[in-house]
Amino acid sequence: MKNYNNSNKNKASYSNSYSNRPKNKQEVEKIIHFKYGMKVPDLSIELGIPNALLIKKFMLLGEMVNMNTELDIDIVKYMAEEEGYAFELAKLEDDILEDEPDNPSDLVKRAPIVTVMGHVDHGKTTLLDSIRKSRVVDSEAGGITQHIGAYQVNRKGYSITFIDTPGHAAFTEMRARGAKITDVVVLVVAADDGVMPQTREAIDHAKAGNVPIVVAINKIDKNNANPEVVISELSKLGLIPEEWGGTTPFVHISALRKEGIDSLLDILELVSEIKELKANPNRRATGTVIEASLDKGKGPTATVIVQNGTLKQGDYISVGTSYGRIRSITDDLNRLVKEAYPSQPVEITGLNEVPKAGDTFKVFSDERLAKVSAERKKLSVITEKDQSNFDPFEVKKKVSVIIKTDVNGSIDALKNVLKKLESDVFSIDIVLSMVGGVTENDVVLAKASNAMVIAFNIRPTSQIKSLADEQGVTIKTYNIIYRVQEDIEAMLKGMLDKTYEDIVIGTAEVRQLFKVAKIGTIAGCYVTHGIIKRDSSLKVIRDQVVVYEGAISSLRRGKDDVKEVKTNFECGITISNFNDIKEGDIIEASEKKEVEVA
Repeated sequence: MKNYNNSNKNKASYSNSYSNRPKNKQEVEKIIHFKYGMKVPDLSIELGIPNALLIKKFMLLGEMVNMNTELDIDIVKYMAEEEGYAFELAKLEDDILEDEPDNPSDLVKRAPIVTVMGHVDHGKTTLLDSIRKSRVVDSEAGGITQHIGAYQVNRKGYSITFIDTPGHAAFTEMRARGAKITDVVVLVVAADDGVMPQTREAIDHAKAGNVPIVVAINKIDKNNANPEVVISELSKLGLIPEEWGGTTPFVHISALRKEGIDSLLDILELVSEIKELKANPNRRATGTVIEASLDKGKGPTATVIVQNGTLKQGDYISVGTSYGRIRSITDDLNRLVKEAYPSQPVEITGLNEVPKAGDTFKVFSDERLAKVSAERKKLSVITEKDQSNFDPFEVKKKVSVIIKTDVNGSIDALKNVLKKLESDVFSIDIVLSMVGGVTENDVVLAKASNAMVIAFNIRPTSQIKSLADEQGVTIKTYNIIYRVQEDIEAMLKGMLDKTYEDIVIGTAEVRQLFKVAKIGTIAGCYVTHGIIKRDSSLKVIRDQVVVYEGAISSLRRGKDDVKEVKTNFECGITISNFNDIKEGDIIEASEKKEVEVA
């Protein structure tokens, strides 16, 4: 998809030839509604421009179209705005149908969707492991899950869907995108450790999303466990136990010994009954992406949770800015299934590109409509970027990073962590964030943008490491999100504790001038103090007044170009963009040096 908002030769040609004509009030108030399948004759009628002239204008933009060409959204938007018309996207017929309310008779009970949150090493993954009776915790570094996974547990005739987050950042990212999928938060707090910073974070995120909390006090089997202290600490944060007259359920558990698990599940069932969670399985599916990645064998894959309707193999689907036809559906037990129902987590394949965690999906009646829906979202993303080109905080110190991870969920979590580190003094520029290994292009981009590479849950090859060393590019590897936060915080602190000043390293007196064609004025100088370096900054001082500041264009000793000239030696100096040098002027050379702040 081209972005016609950027300056280019064709745009300039078009603008000079036509778009600067005056536009009357009536034209400005006209609106063009883009519809799928719009062709030149349709746009011609909307704009009031003859077909032949409109085709000519497209040619000036580098677009070879004819009367039967279906026009892309971005080019119609650009043409409309150039002609002084407002632009809107006509609502798709499938969207109109989707907006129709569900018939109450079609609504059925659905499983609650539960997000497990808590401090590192307080037992989130062990709890889920105990519930779904599969062992994964031993393989996870630091006891914290770095991927987003979703699992459904069937018990006594009802189901519960669990989401395990890689950190509270992922939870926030999904809610920020409007993907409000969580019905209940289970807050895991270790009885032998108590309330920690991430515990408070989890509470804040859950309250901000207006999601009810069930507290699971874990590790009650430990000798130094003190659940009463935990309850007291949480009550001060607004989580008052039901026994104390509050509304927050508390459950004492030992995830490792599988104690109290049934009580926790009973409470989750009760909370979901109170919320009266229902959905309509008799319509096209909608839902949210929990995780997405690029599989070598399957291509783009996405773990999704169906929120309404029934998702079927062969459905045409739009997922964020990607689209496609569902080729396969796999449930959380790695079984191929034909359909997925409300609250059910499944992995789908068949998309044209990898979506983002938190993207919403919708099923359409045909592939064309799914593609248009994806392009509409892509257009809105481009528009947002165009509107945010101006950075009012350019004076900030900036840390540039490139993020490469194994899955998209980690990207969202890392972005959220890095965003929190920004302040009035520092900004963090994420130059690139992608799923996949570190490539030569990443190293080249890092070199060009003075960025460090964060490799999360991936390891660069020896060839990439060697290239990075040659280019002076730093690649940092991690497998725990909060290690990234600690390192970047330390880096920012290091930047804050130092500053740079121009330190004078040498002076030279201009004693003779030489005019040379195509070069300009060469100042014949005598170094009176210190050293003059080829890469020095310089000031030209005349009668104790600085008349010019700039850089050295060339530094010569006799006929030879040199890097430096020391005290008591003669040299020839050419100054970049400055020829008004005079005999008797003093050239002061300086360079930036790091100075510790007192």
